[in-house]
Amino acid sequence: MKIALIVPMPEEAEFYYQHFHDRKEEMFGCTKFEHFSVNENEIYLGLSGIGKVNAAMNLTSLLAKVDIDLIIMTGSAGSLKPEIKKKDVIVVDSFAYHDAHNTAAGDYVEGQIPREPARFNLQSKEREQFNSFLKVKKVAYKEGLVVTGDSFIASEAAKAEIEANFPEAVGVEMEGASFAQVAYHFKKPLIALRAISDNGDEDANESFEEFVKEAGQKAADLIISYLKQ
Repeated sequence: MKIALIVPMPEEAEFYYQHFHDRKEEMFGCTKFEHFSVNENEIYLGLSGIGKVNAAMNLTSLLAKVDIDLIIMTGSAGSLKPEIKKKDVIVVDSFAYHDAHNTAAGDYVEGQIPREPARFNLQSKEREQFNSFLKVKKVAYKEGLVVTGDSFIASEAAKAEIEANFPEAVGVEMEGASFAQVAYHFKKPLIALRAISDNGDEDANESFEEFVKEAGQKAADLIISYLKQ
């Protein structure tokens, strides 16, 4: 299989370099991908950059050149539910944009881009296989809707606005819905794994700096184990 493995930040990518060796650098658009061979799979590891445009641009650059079989997105997110704590793992089942407000433009719901799906559903056999792997390994994880926007959420007021529009959402981050939208149009399965690094409140910046590496390490360990099985 050809697998795209994409994370937003160098702090999150560095954990993979410890396990994947003999890499070859390849440029797709303006994004550098590290090309590895792991258990007869071809892995393209790249940084998406932070935010929606970077995520969509860089994933599209790869998919336009390589017939990828599976996209795996890892990284961190802020929690939107009190029962979802720092270091918890979310296997996302759907994405929406929390900063897309288009209900006045037609028969659209909050989080929906006009003429795009209301939610980008990630259900696939590949995702089910990954969930089965987590269960065999006895890894606890959460599932649910995660919402995406270009702002780092760091206040109770910002959280409250998102929660009012998306009461079912379990997490918030800055790239996932863009990945999902690109994957939807390219008809590629997407597994999205987010480790909680903060609570999206006034302590989020301090918490993010403290926990982002630990959260990234947790996600990387799971993905590496899955790819090497």
